[in-house]
Amino acid sequence: MNTKRWVALGIAAVLMFFSLGINTIITIFKTDFFSSFDNLMGTETLSFEQVIESGDFDKRIAHLTVNGVIQDVGEPSVWETVDYNHQLFMDQLEAVLNDESVKGVVLTVNTPGGGVIESAEIYEKIIQIKEQSQIPIYVSMGTMAASGGYYIAAPADKIFAQRETITGSIGVIMQSINYGKLAEKVGIEFETIKSGEHKDMFGGVRPSTPEELAMLQEMIDESYEQFVDIIEVGRGMSEAQVKKVADGRILGGTQAVKAGLVDEIGNEDAVIAAMRADFGLEDAELFEYAINTDSWASLLGVKLGSMFTPSAESQYLSKIISSTNSPRMMYLYGEY
Repeated sequence: MNTKRWVALGIAAVLMFFSLGINTIITIFKTDFFSSFDNLMGTETLSFEQVIESGDFDKRIAHLTVNGVIQDVGEPSVWETVDYNHQLFMDQLEAVLNDESVKGVVLTVNTPGGGVIESAEIYEKIIQIKEQSQIPIYVSMGTMAASGGYYIAAPADKIFAQRETITGSIGVIMQSINYGKLAEKVGIEFETIKSGEHKDMFGGVRPSTPEELAMLQEMIDESYEQFVDIIEVGRGMSEAQVKKVADGRILGGTQAVKAGLVDEIGNEDAVIAAMRADFGLEDAELFEYAINTDSWASLLGVKLGSMFTPSAESQYLSKIISSTNSPRMMYLYGEY
């Protein structure tokens, strides 16, 4: 580590301990110390309602946003942030479900999709809101609302996209890296003790057998049919209509309208205006759940991240080393 890095590390340490001391003292006087310690350390994400357009508090529109890969990677910490916080978003959906003042939801979707499990959890919660709260849900597609992004949009009462939106990519993917030949080339041998013939299937150290590929394909096909069923119900389409475009292809906004996957072309403002006009919510308050980014933990995390940003090569290597090679079914467009 060079001198510059050591100096930066020293400064960061001083700032951290100084901030800990000041914030701890303030917290002791303001509120219960132990209940606030988690917040100081960044282990609990704080969110609050932020009014975007003032109006009738008894008739409100909740604006929710899914941004980034739909995957549960845990809570952010003082050292790092996450693009998409799955548990936080699920909590926001639960808050909408239990808030009788919410008369409509505008969901902005800007994601290439993500995990099968996480997408299904969002879908089920949206269905629960529709059935129990009996309120409309409109979707506004951003730059991308593909695969799992479309999965969570399908049950909406109306879907809007922009002409430049990339959507579709309906299907399931599972990938693994087979580095067996590379290991052989550099002289690495794998010694495997297993309880069954297929225990190391799709593990990356050997090619999959035709029988194993058939097993995995059966899993993929089952999840794919579930995806198709959800679109059939959500969009009122036949199986044949869905499968005509459910081959993994991506579509632009205009193409998606023609295919029946999207209702109208319009940006986020147009979606909000449409919900107000369609359901008599012209005077409704518009709010969103904002994350508290004013804490020292959030600020310090950003500063530390900028100080110690690794090179592109080291980031890529870290991704390969840290990611599991176990197969994962994904509703995802693009690499993961």
